Amino acid sequence: MTESPQLLGAARLRELLNRHGIRPTKMLGQNFVIDPNTIRKVLAVAQVRPGDRVLEVGAGAGSLTLGLVDTGATVVAVEVDRRLVGVLEEVVAGVGEVEIVTADALEYDLAGSRATKLVANLPYNVAATVVLRALEEAASLRSLTVMTQREVGERLAAAPGSKTYGATSVMTAFYGRAGVAAPVSRNAFYPVPKVDSVIVRIDRHLKMPAVDATLFRQVVRAAFSQRRKMLRRSLVKTTGSLEAATEMLRHVGISAEARAEDVAIDEFVALVSAIQEQPRG
Repeated sequence: MTESPQLLGAARLRELLNRHGIRPTKMLGQNFVIDPNTIRKVLAVAQVRPGDRVLEVGAGAGSLTLGLVDTGATVVAVEVDRRLVGVLEEVVAGVGEVEIVTADALEYDLAGSRATKLVANLPYNVAATVVLRALEEAASLRSLTVMTQREVGERLAAAPGSKTYGATSVMTAFYGRAGVAAPVSRNAFYPVPKVDSVIVRIDRHLKMPAVDATLFRQVVRAAFSQRRKMLRRSLVKTTGSLEAATEMLRHVGISAEARAEDVAIDEFVALVSAIQEQPRG
């Protein structure tokens, strides 16, 4: 099979970085994709189509950007490292519709991108934060497909009762359905990270749970603040007393002995709904 001439391989990427005098930095979590087959795998999971408007966070040297453009999509490529902007501009020059934005994804107006899909190779240290921020703030995004560290990816998609299930898992499930779509070898990146990665896809719910998102976040964070505690003890500040917390859990069908890691998304939604309906003193 002939490789697409647009997709960057290891030799081309190293040549670009060397010519621009750039060395990847651990501080920014820079691990660039050098395997065209991995790019194709991401595109297959993301199901990007001509006419899609795609938000790419952490565009780097443009490895994934080229693949996205090749689908016929319009790409908003966000990159925080100003050193890489020149590389990115060179790589995508004349290949399609790409808007390059120099910004920190933790501060950038994600909703303002008007994108319908987010596709990204995310730095491990900010991956979960970026995903949750995108889900919370950019309602136009119908799906998110991200490559990230396996541990982070598994946490985003974790089910109740698993060791990786936590507040991040619940908040992700509040906004959409997440699943680990495929593994990615550490050798697909330059420099080679010390961990393997996964591709995670999240599809936003067509109908959101009918509870206040801010209150939901507060309850979930309180619930997981001390994992060994029974959930009723974590809810005392919210309900006013241990007795009230116990009664509320029983009211929505959750065991009074339950811990947060055993409570499913639907049960958290029912719990927050009940809290919302409490008379205000």
